[in-house]
Amino acid sequence: MNNRGFLINIKEFFTSAQTLKVLAFLTFTLIITAIISSQNFFFQSIIENGISKKDIIAQKTFTVVDVKRTEQHKKEVAQKVDYVLTPAEDDFIKTNLETLENSILQIRKKDAQESVKREELSLLFDISNKERKDFVIYFLLKSEDSDLHEAFDKANLTLANILRTGITEKDYEKNNIDKIITDNLISNVSKRQVSVIKGLLDQVIVPNLVVDEFATEIAKKNAENSVKPYEITIHKGDKIVFEGEPVTRLKRDALRQAGYNVYELNWQGLLAIYVLVSICTLIFLSYMKFFEKQFLEPRYMTISAVLSILLSAIAVVLPTGFSPYVLPIPAYVLILAIFTAPRVAFVAMTILLTVLTIGVQYDAHFLITFILLSLVSMVTISRIRYSRRFDLIKAGCIISISGLIILFSIYMLEKCLIDVSNLLIMKNSGFILLNGIISSMIALGTLPLFESTFQIITPYGLAELADHNQPLLKRLQIEAPGTYHHSLMVSNLCEAAAEAIGANPILARVGAFYHDIGKLKRPLFFVENQSYFGIENPHTKLNPRLSKMVITAHPKDGVELAKEYHLPSIITNFILQHHGEGLAKYFYNQAVQEEGIENVKEEQFRYTGPKPNMKETAILMIADAVESAVRSLKNPTPEEIDNIIDKIIVERLNDAQLADSPLTLHDIKVIASTFSRILRGMQHNRIKYQENIVEEFSKNKIKMPAKLLDEDLENKIAQLEEHHTDEGKNNTDGN
Repeated sequence: MNNRGFLINIKEFFTSAQTLKVLAFLTFTLIITAIISSQNFFFQSIIENGISKKDIIAQKTFTVVDVKRTEQHKKEVAQKVDYVLTPAEDDFIKTNLETLENSILQIRKKDAQESVKREELSLLFDISNKERKDFVIYFLLKSEDSDLHEAFDKANLTLANILRTGITEKDYEKNNIDKIITDNLISNVSKRQVSVIKGLLDQVIVPNLVVDEFATEIAKKNAENSVKPYEITIHKGDKIVFEGEPVTRLKRDALRQAGYNVYELNWQGLLAIYVLVSICTLIFLSYMKFFEKQFLEPRYMTISAVLSILLSAIAVVLPTGFSPYVLPIPAYVLILAIFTAPRVAFVAMTILLTVLTIGVQYDAHFLITFILLSLVSMVTISRIRYSRRFDLIKAGCIISISGLIILFSIYMLEKCLIDVSNLLIMKNSGFILLNGIISSMIALGTLPLFESTFQIITPYGLAELADHNQPLLKRLQIEAPGTYHHSLMVSNLCEAAAEAIGANPILARVGAFYHDIGKLKRPLFFVENQSYFGIENPHTKLNPRLSKMVITAHPKDGVELAKEYHLPSIITNFILQHHGEGLAKYFYNQAVQEEGIENVKEEQFRYTGPKPNMKETAILMIADAVESAVRSLKNPTPEEIDNIIDKIIVERLNDAQLADSPLTLHDIKVIASTFSRILRGMQHNRIKYQENIVEEFSKNKIKMPAKLLDEDLENKIAQLEEHHTDEGKNNTDGN
């Protein structure tokens, strides 16, 4: 017993919903990790521990870039680039010279001993050459005012020349100030003035050119980009590596060009890829949980996983060096958007692109191009009409043109910075141009396969089911015409209401077409068909309980027919839920009258359900009852229509039939308003025409105004008058 109980616990554990979710997560992440990592294990068959295991001969002629040598040359060129200098603020240098001159003039004017003045002037000048310092101080104290001002003026002019030329930090550090002043002296300067000018300017000059780090970095990058890569040509038949030879970076690149996979992935790398895949998967699941909860069902998650696995496998099996722009990424977005929603497809594709770019070593161009193209695909697929399959091919053309523009723009921008091969641009542009069109064809061709495999109805499938030439709808037209007409009226109501509240109008319309197909089993037991065939109501000969069994069986009968005709499960929801667990009130009341209320329970006269759990099926429940009720009235007024709608909705709410549906009170209000508007249009008053309008005109001697009749219409009326006269004669003769 203990062993049996243990086994039962184990079985329950592995079959619980939470455990299945964890197992599904682990299975998916391990499969994706295995696919991405599989390419790296081929490395072991060629190289082991960095040593070639065999001679490898080139099967074609190709060129490989010596990256190491090219990078070394780029560094050398960059180091030779001079710093880019930019002028700094130099007004403060001129201000310092003016301040120095004013200080000198104030000391000259002081009423003090000459020794005191010399001491103060010596504090202003930091001149290493004592003889020059003594001469400058002597000149500043003893020279005439005119000579002094002349020296000051020439010093200012010389300073302007120096600042215009510029002084760098390098010049300043090398103590080249004396030479800079000499080179920038103005003409007509005496030897005495030269020493004074140098003494003055030496105290105020500082660097006015600073290094522009950003511009210097750009200059170095431009210099590096101007370096042409060192290329080595390997001819067909040459040995790329010899057995036992260490495989350098150049040899690895040559092997990759030859079509070999040379990535060596250890267990640490495998773990890193698995962690990346797991994190990205969790991000996608979190997005679905918070923003797209309706698509968290296993079938939607399964198709997302299958598409991701297929695309990853295609990416891995592509030959090394082959353009990744042939990957059918737009097909992934189109298919997933049709089965779920465009937003879901875009998020899933963006996350998968991140994993592939890192795992398969694609460049940034690939990631940027296809993220933008996925966004275009999302917008394009959200705007197509699903009633026409060719619109999907048009969407593919739009995606192709958009992809070409995006990729070409990126290449043109890159071409401004580095040299890009025109052949590479043309090749990848051609691939991406074909990619969108081919992807739309792939999506169009595989949709039926995915629909049948995952039992998910797409808008295209719904459009096919809406065709009135479908076998089941044809049977409904012939065998139960009243039910068919009722279904058409209800479908109009459901479609309009679903569109008004943001539900799926196509699904609501198609579900309404098929909701009563169960009546095909016993069409004459339903009142809408009895009047068409002109038969007596068979329920008059049955007791209420038996009639209830016949009537409430039509949802179950409809499910059986749906299975027989392979209708999708979502349509089955409409068949089962359109009455919910509602009461067959007519037969219940009839039973109460015949048996007494104490002998009749409501539960015995209810439909088996379940209650509507979708917006669309809840709309159908209300529309089904409203249309039947309004049709039973003769020329109802707008007020009567509104009263019937409100009464039916209140009854369904009080009976808790809408408790499981996601409809809000606001949705119900909008639905009631939409039904009222459409039913008023259906029930508009019509003018009662006379049986013979010509006879009435003749009897009352009324002539039609000439302006209201064109010549052809007057001729037709004249012919009708003649025919009426001849018919009267014939009738007279016959009588």
